[in-house]
Amino acid sequence: MSSTAFGRRVAQLWSPALALLPLRAFLGITFVYAGLSKILDPHYLDDASPLGVHAQMLHAASTSPIGALVSTSADYSTVTGLAIAFGEVAVGLGALLGLFTRVAALGGIMLALSFFLTVSWTTRPYYYGADLGFAFAWTPLLIAGDGGVFSVTTRLRAAVRRRLDLTLDEGATGQDEVERRTLLRAGLISAAVAAVGVAAGSALALARRPRNASHPPAATPGAATVIAAAADVAVGSSKSFTAPNGTPAYLLHPAADTFMAFNAACTHQGCPVSYTGPGFRCPCHGSTFDQNGQVTGGPANAPLKKVPVKVVNGQVTIT
Repeated sequence: MSSTAFGRRVAQLWSPALALLPLRAFLGITFVYAGLSKILDPHYLDDASPLGVHAQMLHAASTSPIGALVSTSADYSTVTGLAIAFGEVAVGLGALLGLFTRVAALGGIMLALSFFLTVSWTTRPYYYGADLGFAFAWTPLLIAGDGGVFSVTTRLRAAVRRRLDLTLDEGATGQDEVERRTLLRAGLISAAVAAVGVAAGSALALARRPRNASHPPAATPGAATVIAAAADVAVGSSKSFTAPNGTPAYLLHPAADTFMAFNAACTHQGCPVSYTGPGFRCPCHGSTFDQNGQVTGGPANAPLKKVPVKVVNGQVTIT
């Protein structure tokens, strides 16, 4: 290694961009994990599940300042949900690999702000919600990029220079050609990875969706709304469903002759709770409820809202 190359290597190792590596790692891993967890979650694209993106969008639309846009997007929840998931994976990989880092940071800011304006908008005080913090956490990468440290783009740029047999003082014309070819190579790599990843990920997500996943049918005025056949819900189990007003809910079968149902909205800030057996837990702020909907752990201070049900001719219906 020449003394010049060694000097550049030492300068890189002491680059201020090293200070951004922990932030790049945290944001990259977090967003990749968030995106993959959505793709692998069988409830995510299930329109009938209170844990699905459709139910969450409908719930957020009622309080969001961009509620009209969210409601419209909910009509295309599968496409919207996949776009969110793949967007998170893309910006996470961009930060981790140093590939279009500033573009990835801009995407991360836009995603975080969209989450803040929807699922976190009603969180009080605002700092209990993480989304606004994530939006600001991306700003150093938007301003500074990756600084050429552990960067795929930097390696591609060096490979182009070697191929063109150029030095660092190649002049403006040479620099423009290097940047053009680097951008082209990076774009081709990103497009190839995106094509394979989106195709495979979409197929996997759709395959894991329950076969009967669909928008719940509209209730007929004056007719009882059937949730499920009583024999299909085993004692000690639960079933998610969507109430006639479009809100997510859970049906529980705690004892042989007992059925109960609860609205899935947490009474703290409205996040959809999940049934963890034998109770419920809010994934947003950690509130817990027992199988009777009573609070067992804050910050929620009110029980889950009951949905009145009864069994008629072997069918569990909403009364």
